[in-house]
Amino acid sequence: MEQATSGWRRTVNLLAIVFIAFLLLPSLIVVPMSFGNSDQIIFPPKGFSVRMFEKYFSDSGWIAATLLSLRVAIWTTVLSVCLGVPAAYALVRGRFPGRRVLALFLLTPIMVPSVVLALAFYVFYFRIDLTQGELRLVLAHCVATLPFIIVTAAAGIQGTDPNIERAAMVMGAGRLYVFRTVTVPLVMPSIIAGALFTFLISFDEIIISLFVARAGDTTLPVKMFSSLVFEVSPVLAAISTMLTFLSAAICIVIALVQKGEDPK
Repeated sequence: MEQATSGWRRTVNLLAIVFIAFLLLPSLIVVPMSFGNSDQIIFPPKGFSVRMFEKYFSDSGWIAATLLSLRVAIWTTVLSVCLGVPAAYALVRGRFPGRRVLALFLLTPIMVPSVVLALAFYVFYFRIDLTQGELRLVLAHCVATLPFIIVTAAAGIQGTDPNIERAAMVMGAGRLYVFRTVTVPLVMPSIIAGALFTFLISFDEIIISLFVARAGDTTLPVKMFSSLVFEVSPVLAAISTMLTFLSAAICIVIALVQKGEDPK
């Protein structure tokens, strides 16, 4: 019986590895294409060159779009953490009427399609006459990414012993002081993981950015999409490679942070 279970487990693991490899294969193909020496996207590349990366770094349009995406992602992460961590603490530790309804409301952006959120923000910004481009992007991205911070922070708070907080309050500390000096340090790995997820999601967001960005405020994903529609530039392969390594690096950091959180 144990041998049959072990064989079935190995088969499932093998199928999972094959499936994951199939999903990752397109991303891995982009990497060698980005080092080709042709002015077109060709696979397999006929030579080795870093010319595509040089074109990217020498093009002011690509650099401006990248810097805008970085600024928006950083501000989105900061705002989402400042709002999401207290919200997660209230949902986990709080005992008040409507807590489940509030939790469902805050997690709604995960369940609503991005195009619906994008259209809603487009109409809302038009109604309130919000014209500041980066602010439009940051607020929209914050709403879309806030659930990820809440979920990760709530998981960390649930894993901490509430008696530690009670002991601090018994010694005379206020609830806000306990949250700032006891709870937050204990769940810092979860907060960091959620912040990294938020940064990555905001940096790669395209649907919402297409709807809410004003003329001249072109993020990197939007510029890549426009370049793909109007001209298939070989620079896209170089940018895709850098984004792939950025995503991989963030995932590795998240894994290390979560591993460090494990008491075992």
